[in-house]
Amino acid sequence: MKLIVGLGNPGKAYALNRHNVGFRCIDFLAETHSIPLKKRQCQAQIGGGNISGVPVLLAKPRTFVNNSGESVKQLVQKYSLSLSDVIVIYDDLDLPLGRIRIRQGGNSGGHKGINSIITALQDKGFYRVRIGIGRPVSSDGMPVTDEEVIVDYVLGDFTAEEELVVKRVIARAGEAVECLLVEGPAKAMDKFNRATALS
Repeated sequence: MKLIVGLGNPGKAYALNRHNVGFRCIDFLAETHSIPLKKRQCQAQIGGGNISGVPVLLAKPRTFVNNSGESVKQLVQKYSLSLSDVIVIYDDLDLPLGRIRIRQGGNSGGHKGINSIITALQDKGFYRVRIGIGRPVSSDGMPVTDEEVIVDYVLGDFTAEEELVVKRVIARAGEAVECLLVEGPAKAMDKFNRATALS
């Protein structure tokens, strides 16, 4: 079985935030593949089913993004999963809006949710599907690095124009996860890492 985790913050106030694109991808997969997310377990909202014949457990941790590792560790232990069975979907400031990047292992890239998972599992070997949300820029067009500005940005909603792209990239992320499950990482990376949501 594969564990597919989307990162986000629980509650209606956060539902459409940039930081919640991982949750939205899980909702998309659940709807597309008729997998009800009705069970609460290991501090997560979960649902079991299959995607193209592959048994999966979809999960949305209820711990808030920065403590996602608590839930993921419990799920990995409960279902006796290896790190290669885990796929985490999350937002990435350093990818342009509309881009997807699949990889296995590596550092957190400053994402506190991923850092929490690495710390909890004591391993970096899980798969990641990164969804680009773009980094805010200053009035002179330079990327913003100020922590307070970035927190406000990721906890803000997409603009109406951005939302049009986001809906398409969420669907594409769903395709990427299915490709990763069925055809393997090499094929998925080759197909989706260079494409945009608009191509």
